[in-house]
Amino acid sequence: MRRPFPAAAALLPVLVLTACGATPAATDTAAVAGSSAVAAAGQDVVSGVRKVDAVAALLPEEVRRAGTLRLGGAVGSPPTAFYPDPATRKAAGLDVDVADAVAGVLGITVQHETAAFETILPALGSGKYDVGTGNFGVTAARLKSVDFVTYIDDGQGFAVRKEDTSLPPVTDLVQLCGLTIGTGVGTTFESTLNARKNVCTDVGKKPYEVKAYSDGGALLTSLRQGKVDTVMSTINGLRYQASQPASGTRFLSEFHRLDVGFAFKKGSPLTPAFQAAVNQLIKDGTYDRILRKWGTEDSAVTESRINPPEHQ
Repeated sequence: MRRPFPAAAALLPVLVLTACGATPAATDTAAVAGSSAVAAAGQDVVSGVRKVDAVAALLPEEVRRAGTLRLGGAVGSPPTAFYPDPATRKAAGLDVDVADAVAGVLGITVQHETAAFETILPALGSGKYDVGTGNFGVTAARLKSVDFVTYIDDGQGFAVRKEDTSLPPVTDLVQLCGLTIGTGVGTTFESTLNARKNVCTDVGKKPYEVKAYSDGGALLTSLRQGKVDTVMSTINGLRYQASQPASGTRFLSEFHRLDVGFAFKKGSPLTPAFQAAVNQLIKDGTYDRILRKWGTEDSAVTESRINPPEHQ
């Protein structure tokens, strides 16, 4: 269905704003990622993946000859994509492992290039990248201009300060009337919130206010300082953040699930090969190992799909 998430924030996990949303500007996240994510980054679960000729044969001939694809990937924080060691600027995370495992099945090399989330989908259309990752949620709006091959089920959720017990699990945006919600710039969270502000005025209540941040650290700081009442971001990212003892946040609730997938320009000939490769990883157990490594087993899918309809 992206990511994942300053003085106070430098000691804390950064919010992941990736699935269905934008990744904050790449930050030095070795210190903020949490020891569990750094330890997970050192676990190799994909180097044993081998080429499957029948799947590789689905690639266009020119790709098989070249042996490489260009991947534009957003890097934010765990579990989606982050820098365990900012000195090396080598990304790790769920998106990275799945992409590398798919490349193994296809017998090619994926050239990872870090890119700002909001630039990746347009860059697919221009041909700068062959494939994009950023925990992109599959939405009806995106399906008009982008093709997807799904590999996980994530979505939209809410978090609050750990000590805040005033807000119950959010099942309807009308519960947020009069509050201030923080989220990421250019995300589906931002568009969802802005498009539905009328739910408050329709029932005679004060609209909620949306504050969008381009930096995950600034968003987390705003939550901790009470400048926003709640944060809307990815389910997996918020759950991971809340699991870190120093985060000071509490996962509040899921709101809307979304499939998440590799993104391609519309009509890309690469989608059948990527779908078959993901399904091969599900079949041979590599997929389960990747999800266990990053603690995202609850987001597993049973099969990869091309351009599924948005979850309702």
